[in-house]
Amino acid sequence: MTDAPILSERVGHTQIITLNRPEAMNAITSQMLTDLNTALKAADDAPQVRAVVITGAGRAFCSGLDLKQASAGEGIAGTLGSRQGTSHYSTREICTVTLQRMDTPVIAAINGAAAGYGLDLALGCDMRLISDRAKLLPGFAKMGVIPESGGTWYLPRLLGWAKACEISMLGDPMSAEQALEYGLVNRVIPEPQLMETALAWCDKISANAPLAIAEMKRLFRHGLTQDFESHSHHVLMSVLNLFKSNDFSEAVTAYMEKREPDFKGN
Repeated sequence: MTDAPILSERVGHTQIITLNRPEAMNAITSQMLTDLNTALKAADDAPQVRAVVITGAGRAFCSGLDLKQASAGEGIAGTLGSRQGTSHYSTREICTVTLQRMDTPVIAAINGAAAGYGLDLALGCDMRLISDRAKLLPGFAKMGVIPESGGTWYLPRLLGWAKACEISMLGDPMSAEQALEYGLVNRVIPEPQLMETALAWCDKISANAPLAIAEMKRLFRHGLTQDFESHSHHVLMSVLNLFKSNDFSEAVTAYMEKREPDFKGN
C-alpha cells in the first residue's frame, strides 16, 4: 500500500477515498486536508463518478486533529493561526465546505473511532454506515475546543437543539447502536461487511438517474435556507428541466419495455 496520506481509487462508478495514516489512527495533518480537498473536488468533477465513499485505513476512521502537530504550533493549528494561513485556507479550500457543496452523493463508511475532525467529516457526508465495532467520540469540550468543521451546523439540524447540546456539551462516547438510536447514522453493519455494504449502496445510487440524484442533493441543500414557496418554485423548474433530459426519456422507455434503465447522465 502506498504511503500517501489520502488514497483515491475508482471502482465502477464509485470513488473510494481513504484516510491513510493507520499508524496515527488517521489523525489529520495539513497535507491530508489539502489532498482530501483535491480528491473530493476531483470526484465531484468526474462525470463517470456517481457516488463517493470516505473511509479510514486500519482500525480508525479518523481520530481528529494531529495533536502532536497542534501542540508544536505546526500543521493545521499553525497554518490556520497565521494570517497567511487563514488566507490560504479560505472557505473554498476547507474540505468540509467542499463536501457540503458536492452534488455527488457521499457515504461515510465509519470503520472505527471517529473523533473531533473525523466526526465532523462523517457528519458532512450524506449517509453514514458504521461498523458495529466503531464509536463516535464527540469529546470537543473535554479538549477545550468546539466542533470546528461543521458539527455546530450539522448537529442541531440532524438532532434538534437539546440533543445536539447533550452530545457536544457532555462529550460522552457513543457506541454504534447509540449513534443509530440518536439518528446520527443510517445503519450499523457488522465490521467485515462494512465496505461491501457501502459499495452496494453506491451501486444502487449509480444505477439511478445521475441528473436526478445531483438535483435532489442540490435542492436538499438549498431547501435548508429557503422558505417553502421559494423552494417549491425551484423544484418545479428542476422538474421541467429533467423532463427534457435523455435520462427521463430512457426511464419512460425502460418502464414501457419492462427492463432496467441504462442512464447516461445527460
